[in-house]
Amino acid sequence: MVKQTIQIFARVKPTVRKQQQGIYSIDEDEKLTPSLEIILPRDLADGFVNNKRESYRFKFQRIFDQDSKQETIFENIAKPVAESVLAGYNGTIFAYGQTGSGKTFTITGGAERYSDRGIIPRTLSYIFEQLQKDSSKIYTTHISYLEIYNECGYDLLDPRHEASSLEDLPKVTVLEDPDQNIHLKNLSLHQATTEEEALNLLFLGDTNRMIAETPMNQASTRSHCIFTIHLSSKEPGSATVRHAKLHLVDLAGSERVAKTGVGGQLLTEAKYINLSLHYLEQVIVALSEKHRSHIPYRNSMMTSVLRDSLGGNCMTTMIATLSLEKRNVDESISTCRFAQRVALIKNEAVLNEEIDPKLMVIRLQKEIQELKSELAIVTGEQRTEALTEAELLQLEKLITSFLEDQDPESKLEVGADMRKIHHCFHYLKKLLNDKKIHRQSTAPSENKDQNCQEPLKEEEYKKLRDILQQRDNEINILVNMLKKEKKKAQDALHLSSMDRSELRHGQSAPFPPGNPDGPKTLPLSAPTQALDSSTSPCKSSLLHRKTGMREEMSLGRQEAFEIFKRDHADSVTIEDNKQILKQRFSEAKALGESINEARSRIGRLKEEITQRHMQQVALGVSENIPTPSMPDQLEEKLRSQLEEEKRRYKTMFARLKALKVEIEHLQLLMDKAKVKLQKEFEAWWVKEATGLQVNSPAVTLSNQMKPFPQTSEAQNERSQPLSNKSDVYARKILPSPGPLLHSQEQSNPGASMEDSIPERPVSSVPLTGDSQTDSDILAFIKARQNILQRTG
Repeated sequence: MVKQTIQIFARVKPTVRKQQQGIYSIDEDEKLTPSLEIILPRDLADGFVNNKRESYRFKFQRIFDQDSKQETIFENIAKPVAESVLAGYNGTIFAYGQTGSGKTFTITGGAERYSDRGIIPRTLSYIFEQLQKDSSKIYTTHISYLEIYNECGYDLLDPRHEASSLEDLPKVTVLEDPDQNIHLKNLSLHQATTEEEALNLLFLGDTNRMIAETPMNQASTRSHCIFTIHLSSKEPGSATVRHAKLHLVDLAGSERVAKTGVGGQLLTEAKYINLSLHYLEQVIVALSEKHRSHIPYRNSMMTSVLRDSLGGNCMTTMIATLSLEKRNVDESISTCRFAQRVALIKNEAVLNEEIDPKLMVIRLQKEIQELKSELAIVTGEQRTEALTEAELLQLEKLITSFLEDQDPESKLEVGADMRKIHHCFHYLKKLLNDKKIHRQSTAPSENKDQNCQEPLKEEEYKKLRDILQQRDNEINILVNMLKKEKKKAQDALHLSSMDRSELRHGQSAPFPPGNPDGPKTLPLSAPTQALDSSTSPCKSSLLHRKTGMREEMSLGRQEAFEIFKRDHADSVTIEDNKQILKQRFSEAKALGESINEARSRIGRLKEEITQRHMQQVALGVSENIPTPSMPDQLEEKLRSQLEEEKRRYKTMFARLKALKVEIEHLQLLMDKAKVKLQKEFEAWWVKEATGLQVNSPAVTLSNQMKPFPQTSEAQNERSQPLSNKSDVYARKILPSPGPLLHSQEQSNPGASMEDSIPERPVSSVPLTGDSQTDSDILAFIKARQNILQRTG
């Protein structure tokens, strides 16, 4: 049992340039506990008599300033908790703070760069890396992802999330057994055998989360999310199993409605978030009081699920995320006060071990059978039915194995059945009688053999002398043959050295001529083939489901999408990730080629060592020289080169494996960015199409016979800038303007947009009658106008 208080850490979010910076200082003395001091200067507007507190000081296990990296956060906070989970203890890491203070970035990470990975992906990588190193135990890993939205639980890994609305999904309910253990109904557990499978489950759950834009944060998570790793381990042959679970909690941020001014659905979400955090604080306050008899865990779903993590069987760590801008200083002080109350709670973590249920059932069944047999002997119950053939054969096998066993303490266990005991005695008596009869029959034949052996001694001596002479002749023949073979081996070595020198000059070609894909190259290119097959830059199934690119786009829609993608804020990030991915692919390819070359060099060195051994053996046989027990200098040199090549091979292979993980993560990041880009384009497209349908030419169908007047005022209006007349062009341009505009631009590049638009009445624009097609036409017109406005 491990007794310790909840560990608290603080992380300061980098401030935005436009916002005014708050005043704070960090004191990290090695002898004392690190402390954070927040200073509030007095405001002259409050008057000369002002008794407000100016300084607040809070103590933490460690404080991470604005320039702290994600790797530093993982090494100091998450790695010790992950090690305790591997040892069999429960663990929890949760981030607390106001909205927009960096909780999701700390727990999950950012989607911009590979180095921005958060605690969850780094913990998964560390756990699976340790599982591969430890081969003494059998590990099983399961993943679950719970979302608490408006005080209702949902399974983020439910495959029905994409096709169903939130109200139609089954809700996760909390059940409690008589031992006050919490069980979650409708929450699925998914087995993950590799790091890649676990990361895919994480990205699937993140895609299904509830996210909305608020005045404080552009991508604010509107729900509490609990990512749980269930780990079980068992030693081969052992009856005990260790179970451990690690909760990684991303709490939704608290916010002051009076400051943010949200309404509607955002207001409802804010009320539920603040209420659940209020219940969490009630539980913290109750646990910090020593003589409190009742702890209100059941007030909210989040406190019920985290019951073990708060004052129970768990090693818990809290990260207080602070946004120390001047406008958020009050909320940051409240977060620090909450952290100080959390630090007073003591947890008692217990090693979670239990006996394997399957072995327990087998042991109990055996014990029941033994008790029944003993009861039959005590009560004197006699069994009259005869033993079956299978039972008799089983008894005879047990007796045979008992007699063949050399252990003097071995036992013959047949149970308390008197029928089996009597049969065993009869069978042993039969074996003993058979052995006596066999001895009596073999005794006279042995006496006869001894009498006959004396006259045969001279004949055997003569035969042995002839055999010895024959062996001497064979040895002389073999010596002559070995001398001939030695000469042939020397000639072959001379020829092979000449061929090797020629091959060194031709090393520029990767394969022998005439056989570029020979069978020898197949096993050497295994690392590169595995890398290409596992990290091929194809669209993932998640992107295929989310983007909806299976539908064919019209020409205008495609051109509008290209403009939208070019001007999007994430386009630079996507291009950077593409360039990084190309670099990693080229680096991996070069590493694969180096690995193949190292493997071929290792094979050549092994062949040279083997040939050296053959030469020494042949030399010793031909010249009657004993084979030296220690290798000579040439062999030592070859062996040192072989060990060096093996070390280089292992180093390059480890680097190639790390590159594979990085490439897979980069591809997943690009998939998420493409999904986000497609969703935002669809929203923008619907908005533009709706706005253009309101001003479409169908509204002016009542003026079908009125021509558009060609007055001087209209001509003056035509000379105005194009940006002020987008609505007029939307009514006047033809529905299929693509070829016309292209031909005019090619014939007269300097002509203005007004000269390329035919002057036709508003009512003369032909429509198809299909609203979707008309909206596509109008959106295409708007996209053309945007292009011409940018090009001037």
